[in-house]
Amino acid sequence: MVAKFVIILSLAAAAYAGLLPAAKVVYAEPEAPAHYDFSYSVHDDHSGDVKQQQESRAGDAVHGSYSLVQPDGVHRIVEYSADDHQGFNAIVRYEGSPVHPAPAKVAYAAPVAKVAYASPVAYAAPVAKVTYAAPVAKVAYAAPVAKVAYASAPVSHVTYSSPAIAYHH
Repeated sequence: MVAKFVIILSLAAAAYAGLLPAAKVVYAEPEAPAHYDFSYSVHDDHSGDVKQQQESRAGDAVHGSYSLVQPDGVHRIVEYSADDHQGFNAIVRYEGSPVHPAPAKVAYAAPVAKVAYASPVAYAAPVAKVTYAAPVAKVAYAAPVAKVAYASAPVSHVTYSSPAIAYHH
């Protein structure tokens, strides 16, 4: 893996130093000014999507238009042109009048009627006497005795030394 890295790095260094021949891109013919004609159209009755566009270009001059039916039913038409001398210019116009659908009628549920009884209703819960006696259980538990033996003698003397740095205020 290291050998591959060294080889690639040495080839890159040689190419950078000019030791390897580098290919130069040369176009066989000069580029001609752009020239195209483009258009599309959509008319979908199910979704109500209606739009179109057309554009043509000859060199640096572009002319085109697009139109669409907005959600309110108005048809918007935009005609535009662009070139080096006049920049981008657009003329927008609208055809038709907006159509706003009537608000949907909302159905309300009738209120729930309150029912009154002619005679009062009485209810008496049954009286029950419940007695409970918990079972008596005798539990005896003896904890195991642990025997601990130390291999060395217990520590009888502990010393503590203060830090080497002393603070004075």
